[in-house]
Amino acid sequence: MLAARIELMQQMPIFGAIGAEAIEFLLEPAPVLRVAAGDFFCREGDLADGMYVLESGRVTISKSWQGHQLLLRRLAQGDCFGEMALLDLSPRSASVRADEDCSAIRLTPDNLYRLFEHDAEQFALIQMNIGRELSRRLRTTDELLFRARMGEPLEAPERIQALPDPL
Repeated sequence: MLAARIELMQQMPIFGAIGAEAIEFLLEPAPVLRVAAGDFFCREGDLADGMYVLESGRVTISKSWQGHQLLLRRLAQGDCFGEMALLDLSPRSASVRADEDCSAIRLTPDNLYRLFEHDAEQFALIQMNIGRELSRRLRTTDELLFRARMGEPLEAPERIQALPDPL
């Protein structure tokens, strides 16, 4: 099982070129969460306390706007979400709901700091990879914003089924 987790993570841009030993060290204290279909990993505005690596299942990432939940993206096995929580202290920027039963590895800033103390080079590579991934997303967002400001009609985000209020 550990070998499969290491291989899964090495396929992801954030953990690309990271050695198996460093990933194993990172995973050692990391819990695996199981979230039932329809339940949430997190909600927009929640305290951001870690990122998730989706081992199985599918999730919907949505953002609230004018009383509606709008689709940002859908993710499946091998994708990750919540990585901004490893870099900043801001609340969650979106909600993540399990579309089917999911299993995900939860990595926290403490996990990364532990890796920093153990292997600063591998830690730095992960930080650079996160920066590259966030930069790719920012470039896409900048392009969409520019096109919208120039008056180009953009495809409206899909409205998704209303999300239940948090308890």
